[in-house]
Amino acid sequence: MTTFNFKKWNTITGWAAFAIALITYTLTVEPSMSFWDCGEYIATAAKLEVGHPPGAPLFQMLGAFFAMFTSELTEIARMVNFMSALASAFTILFMFWTITNLGKKLITISSSITEGSSIAILGSALVGSLTYTFSDSFWFSAVEGEVYAMSSFLMAILFWLGLKWESEIHTPRGHKWLILISFVVGLSFGVHILSLLVIPAIVLLYFFKTYKNINLKTTAIATVISVVVLMLVFKFLFPFTLKFFSASELFFINTIGMPYNSGSIIAALVLVTLFYFGLNITRKKNKVHTNTLILSVLFIMIGFSSWMMLPNRANANTTINENDPSRARELLAYY
Repeated sequence: MTTFNFKKWNTITGWAAFAIALITYTLTVEPSMSFWDCGEYIATAAKLEVGHPPGAPLFQMLGAFFAMFTSELTEIARMVNFMSALASAFTILFMFWTITNLGKKLITISSSITEGSSIAILGSALVGSLTYTFSDSFWFSAVEGEVYAMSSFLMAILFWLGLKWESEIHTPRGHKWLILISFVVGLSFGVHILSLLVIPAIVLLYFFKTYKNINLKTTAIATVISVVVLMLVFKFLFPFTLKFFSASELFFINTIGMPYNSGSIIAALVLVTLFYFGLNITRKKNKVHTNTLILSVLFIMIGFSSWMMLPNRANANTTINENDPSRARELLAYY
């Protein structure tokens, strides 16, 4: 029986990797901007304006928060760039914990965890995460005001959450991780849709954990299903929601003669009502999986609500207002 406290050293070493990454990126963060989208992102973040489609409202709101920590106009760009540095350091942290998680699984297949194997897992995670820390493309995005650093962070935390869900999936409250995953998926739409590419990997984690008859055929079917789930979220859930708001807006304005935005308010009330009754009915009838599915969709929508910033700011006629997504129909086109 080993006395080596793996959990303790996993936490300490992970935060050490985070500190190395954060110090590196803070010391090398750009004082101004790069000659591409960075200037637009920094400007739209600082004043909460509307950038180019498909938008990054969560990134802009967080950028506005970081921009508040300087009174000098010349330092705004540096602060928004620092936000990317901080997000990238957290990417390294969750990458480290992902590697140790997978390393433990690999070791326990054939033997138990010993002090030597624990040190090997922690060492390999440190080497892997720090190699990525100093890789050219990641370091480049970590020091500029672009969405890719925060998108990388969301991808890293999504897969780490997927591993947490996989490890507790058969426990009574194990699906709480799926709810959190759903929320982060919704948030990712407010930064960059690249983060959604983690969804197929999480579906495969579920498949390999819950199904015993694993072969080439079932794996191929699971892979197809994982892509279908991705397409349902990306091509159905959000476009359908925006189309519903758009159709409701047109109906209540053109047919009923109600004022602008009344259709959007009614559509929002309809959605809230559907979620309320759906959760109540499935809870009373003890439909656990259906209840979890509805909760997952609800939390995706809550995360996606960062998009409300776009029509709000477009209606304020900000200086930068690309495509003017001021109402539901224009917001659908913007998406």
